[in-house]
Amino acid sequence: MSHDNAVKMSAEHAVDPDEPRPRITVLTDTPDGPPSVGRLHEHGDIRIAHDEASLRDALPGSEILLVTDFRTEALEAAWPAADSLRWVHAASAGVDQLMFDALVDSDIPVTNAQGIFDRNIAEYVLGAILMFAKDTRANIAYQQQRRWVHRDTESIHGKRVLVAGAGSIGREIGRLCKAVGMDVTGIARRLREADEVFSAVHAADDIDRHLPHADYVVVAAPLTEATEHWFDARRFAAMAAHARFINIGRGPIVVTDDLVDALVNRQIAGAALDVFEQEPLPADHPLWGLDNVLMSAHMAGDFVGWRDALVDQFLDNLARWQRGDALFNQVSKHHGYAPGAA
Repeated sequence: MSHDNAVKMSAEHAVDPDEPRPRITVLTDTPDGPPSVGRLHEHGDIRIAHDEASLRDALPGSEILLVTDFRTEALEAAWPAADSLRWVHAASAGVDQLMFDALVDSDIPVTNAQGIFDRNIAEYVLGAILMFAKDTRANIAYQQQRRWVHRDTESIHGKRVLVAGAGSIGREIGRLCKAVGMDVTGIARRLREADEVFSAVHAADDIDRHLPHADYVVVAAPLTEATEHWFDARRFAAMAAHARFINIGRGPIVVTDDLVDALVNRQIAGAALDVFEQEPLPADHPLWGLDNVLMSAHMAGDFVGWRDALVDQFLDNLARWQRGDALFNQVSKHHGYAPGAA
């Protein structure tokens, strides 16, 4: 479901006064939670938790857990207090922090926010590709220096994009790249047939054969045991020297020190990074000072109105849950992502 459709649903969540009100715990990063959480009060008995202690107090009797602070470890620590949970929803595309053994081994379904951020992440990736191709970073630097420096820049038409993670986000990235004339191939867990977006979809085990042929390598995969430290010194050495590396997936998919070495030694031409192994990235980290790196603060998918879109999506799923219908975006807990996310 796209974020546009999620926003349109906001007027469709009528509350039935005869319907029993579920007890919902919201795990957030502040004591009061974001303003959008206030919209939930008419739909249930809402409890707000922001750390392990408050979560232990809130979980007993709660039927639903809405996780908006997906980087916290509080849930695993407080899990023994969850005596009535029937559903966990992550207000994020990534669910790696929720995949601890006790939850994975339980029969409690987990859903996520797949679909909300796809288009905006794809726009971010296409923007990064254009910034590299048109040498935008240098243009800004020369403008600040009041220098007139003419250069020839690259065309992106016909360039090859390898999307590592051919799920819903990867497909949207591929769709936009294909629309501007780029050749897009994907990497998925298993070999798949080509389709209207990907000219080929290769198995993850074959990624090393395809890295040397890509002009842009984009990481759009979820963080799982199979993808942690997926991109290391060996993989960067396999890439073409003119290639650019873009990561909008998860920071731990990359061995950061190996990436820094590859950038410093010009094994690859550049990187655009929205996610990092350590967040926030320390001010003294060497990535800040590299002239072939574009960086942002884990915000590639965030658009004006995204918090309301997440609430709309949750409320639509809540209505399904109350009717006894199947939940959408249900995560395969043993794989660590929802179908279509890899």
